[in-house]
Amino acid sequence: MNTDKTIAESIASEYAPKTTSKVTALKKLDKRVKLPVNVFSYSFGVVMTLLLGGGMCFVMNVIGDGSNSMMALGSAMGAIGVLGMGLNYPLYSKILNNRKKKYASDIMRLAKEITRSDK
Repeated sequence: MNTDKTIAESIASEYAPKTTSKVTALKKLDKRVKLPVNVFSYSFGVVMTLLLGGGMCFVMNVIGDGSNSMMALGSAMGAIGVLGMGLNYPLYSKILNNRKKKYASDIMRLAKEITRSDK
């Protein structure tokens, strides 16, 4: 077994031009559709959860001076947080469907090319 040859081939393969397959391109398109929507959804959910938690802290007098105005502020913050968390999934679905419509033709064209080449 020639180890020098094996090492040389592995190093050369790193520098050889990469050919992208249609399946890889299809996966990249799918990722381009879903990744921004997932990032938005997680970020929005985290912000709304933190808003709810901050509101709860005001209501339970963990932060603030315990006055009625702090309790009202905490209640408003909590309500906005709950509303935002409730709207997160419908927003996610709407944005995802819009992005799917935007990239549908490219994805369907590539998928048809892949399925035709398999036959």
